Amino acid sequence: MKELPVKGFKAIFLRSVLQIVRRPLYWVGFFMLPLFFFLFLSSLMEQGLPTRVPAAIVDKDGTPLSREITQNLGGMQMVDLKESCHSFTQARHSMQEGNIFGFFLIPENFQADLMAGRKPVITFYTNMTYYVPASLLFKTFKTTATYAKAGVAMSVLNAVGGEADPALLLPVNIVSRPLGNPWLDYAIYLCNSFIPCVLQLMIFLITCFSLGQEIKYGTSRRLLQMADGSIFKALAAKLLPQTLIWIVVVVFMESWLFRWCHYPMHGSWWWLTLSEVMFVLASQGMAVFFFGLLPNLRLSLSISALLGVLSFSLAAFSFPIESMYPAMGIFSWILPTRYNFLIYIDQALNGIPVYYSRVWYVAYIIFMLLPFTMMWNIRRCMKKPVYVP
Repeated sequence: MKELPVKGFKAIFLRSVLQIVRRPLYWVGFFMLPLFFFLFLSSLMEQGLPTRVPAAIVDKDGTPLSREITQNLGGMQMVDLKESCHSFTQARHSMQEGNIFGFFLIPENFQADLMAGRKPVITFYTNMTYYVPASLLFKTFKTTATYAKAGVAMSVLNAVGGEADPALLLPVNIVSRPLGNPWLDYAIYLCNSFIPCVLQLMIFLITCFSLGQEIKYGTSRRLLQMADGSIFKALAAKLLPQTLIWIVVVVFMESWLFRWCHYPMHGSWWWLTLSEVMFVLASQGMAVFFFGLLPNLRLSLSISALLGVLSFSLAAFSFPIESMYPAMGIFSWILPTRYNFLIYIDQALNGIPVYYSRVWYVAYIIFMLLPFTMMWNIRRCMKKPVYVP
């Protein structure tokens, strides 16, 4: 049997491959967890937009007009009138128990007060603890109340012999044209932001873990000897197998989202694939920078986990940068996943020329160059490894 070379790029590469194969933790980080999140998020949001949100109606009037409003509300796509409550207290208890997400209250003497011009008030309540379904429910309740008001006004005008001109009731017509995602599909937005964010977190952790293990077990000296003392060759050869695996994973992710889940792709496959590959390299570059900044297994993993988890909010997936405090919003620009999402919007959703996304690709390159600022510290710690638990 031919012996493996004891030095050189190839020897370090094969050594890294054997470490990945022999340690089950790498298999979990590289394949099992990403695949789980692919399946979990894409199946969770398969319907795209939540529909038939559980709600209740509290009709204290019981007149033909209130029953007509109830019928119109029940016919809305977003609402599932599961309960018909007799009082505000009963509806509130049902909402607090989690049976419904909101309720629509029609007051007593609603029709009589309306016909007499006493301006009765329709009230609706939503549980904003569950932000997405409650927001959709609020929108539907508001639409129902608006159309009910317009319908009553037209009936009153007809009753007094006037002309019920819709232009008088709704002088401004609003036409909504959502761009990029006209279906209002939450999966198109969330899956293409959260899944890369999960991958970024895993890249951070796996990279810092693999380098920290060399310090912990004192094998970093051997690694440098195999690289003839070159820290550049040592890191490049050690991380190359991981890079290849991550590239396969992100290409699978791209195929899964755009081929299998049929998410819209209005731009170039080439530029989006290049973005995913550069995203892997940028995330690895930032992870190596973390390790060079804190060449300790525990500390480098901690900062990687912290920034990786905070990326879900700091990268402006769940909260817009414009509404953040400036001191917090600036952190969104130091995360590779932010640029991955911006390129996705430009290339996949909007399909604009890559010229307008060139700055985001340059940002990837800056992340790739970050490790070079810390090579001296990584080499120093690998040459004289000191493990601090």
